[in-house]
Amino acid sequence: MTAVSRRWPRWLYSAALYLLAPLIWWRVWREHALTNLRRERLGLTPRLPAGVPRLWLHCASVGEVQAARPLIEALLARYPRHCLVVTTMTATGAERVQALIATRREAGDSGRLRHYFVPLDFPGAANRFIARLQPSLAIFFETEIWPNLLAACRRFDVPTAVVNGRLSPRAFRGYRRLRPLMAAALGQLDWLAAKSRGDAERFRELGMPTTRIDVVGSLKYDLTPDDASSEASKRLCTRLGSRPVWVAGSTHPGEDQLVLEAHARLRQHYANALLILVPRHPQRFDAVAELCLERGMALARRSLGEWPDGRTAVYLGDTMGELLTFYGAADLAFVGGSLVPVGGHNLLEPAAMGVPVLTGPELANFADIAETLRQGGALVEVASSAALADTLVTLFLDEAERHRLAEAGLAVVAANRGALAGTLDGLHRLLRGK
Repeated sequence: MTAVSRRWPRWLYSAALYLLAPLIWWRVWREHALTNLRRERLGLTPRLPAGVPRLWLHCASVGEVQAARPLIEALLARYPRHCLVVTTMTATGAERVQALIATRREAGDSGRLRHYFVPLDFPGAANRFIARLQPSLAIFFETEIWPNLLAACRRFDVPTAVVNGRLSPRAFRGYRRLRPLMAAALGQLDWLAAKSRGDAERFRELGMPTTRIDVVGSLKYDLTPDDASSEASKRLCTRLGSRPVWVAGSTHPGEDQLVLEAHARLRQHYANALLILVPRHPQRFDAVAELCLERGMALARRSLGEWPDGRTAVYLGDTMGELLTFYGAADLAFVGGSLVPVGGHNLLEPAAMGVPVLTGPELANFADIAETLRQGGALVEVASSAALADTLVTLFLDEAERHRLAEAGLAVVAANRGALAGTLDGLHRLLRGK
C-alpha cells in the first residue's frame, strides 16, 4: 500500500468530520464534567510538568474504565516514575476516573494519575493533544480506533497499542464497510493484544498485520474486587437483612420494564423480596424512578441517602461506581443489556464477587466470556421476563444451587486470569523500544 493510498481514506474521513462538526460538537457539549474544561475536546489539555514521563490510556466510558482498573493499577505500580493520563469520551467515564484518583489520593498517591477528555478526532485537535501530552506510549482500550489520533502518534513517534482488543461480529460487519479506512488506521498500530482468537481474526480481516497481533485473553478476568468494595458490600448486606435480594445491573430502556415485571412475579412468592435496580446510564435515573412508582412499587433511592425498609420493593442504585458493591450484597445478579438487543455487559463482575450470574439471550458483546462461564457451569440464561421470574423463584428456593453457581463463577474467573501479565509484557516491549 502506497503512502497516498494509506492517506486518502483518512482524508475523506476527516472531511466528513468537518462537515458534521456542528452535530458532533453539540453531542459532546452535553458530555461535560465540572472537573474538565470543554476546550480539552480540541486537544487543548493542560501541560504536565516537564521531565515527567507519561503514559496515556484511553477508555471510552465507565464500563471500559472499570474493566481497565487492574491495568491502571499495574501500570502505576510498574512505572513509578511515570504519570498515567487516562482519557474518556463520556462524562460518566470521567467521574469513574476521578473516583479512582480520589481513592489513590486518600492512600497517599502524589498525583500520578490524571484524567482528561479525549480530543475529537479532527486532525488539528489530535496533533495538538499529542504535542502537548508527549506520551511515551499510547494505549487504546478494546475497540477505540481513532484514525487521526493514531496518525498523530505516528507523526510524533509515539508507540501505540490496543489492549483487551475486542470486535464483536456485529461491530465487524459495520467496520467492514469502511475497510480502507480501518486498514489504514490499523496499519499505524504497533501492537494489538486481542482477547480471543475470534477477535484477532476479525481485526486481521480488517487489515491489522498478523505479525503485530497477540491473543492474550481478556483483562476482565483479572478484576479483583478491592477491599473498599468488599467491605461496602458486607455493610450493605448487613443493613438489608435476611430478605431475598437480587440485583439487575446495567439495564437499558425497555429492559427496566421487563425486570420490574419479573420482580412483581417474584414478590407473589416472596413478598419481602428486594430488587436493587441499577440503570446503565445516569441520565435515566429519574425516569426509571418514575417507572417504579408507576408500577406501584415502593422505592428507595441510593442518591438521596434513603434506605429500604420492610415495605420497599426496589432500591434504585442511582449512583456511579457502586455496581460491584451492589452485586456483592445480593443473593443473585442479573446482568442487563441482555433482554434487549444491546449485546450484554460484563458478566464477570458479579462472578468475581461470588454471586450467581443470570443473563438474557443478547450476548453478542460478551459471547466468548459467556461461553467460558457456560462451560464452567456458572451461567444461568433466561429468554424472557417470565423465565427470569421463574428462575429467580427456583434459585431462591435452592440455596445449594446458589452456592454451587457462586463457587463455579469464582473458579472460572480464577482459572482464566493472566491476561494482565501478557499485556504488561507486550507494553513493556514497546516502551523499551523507545
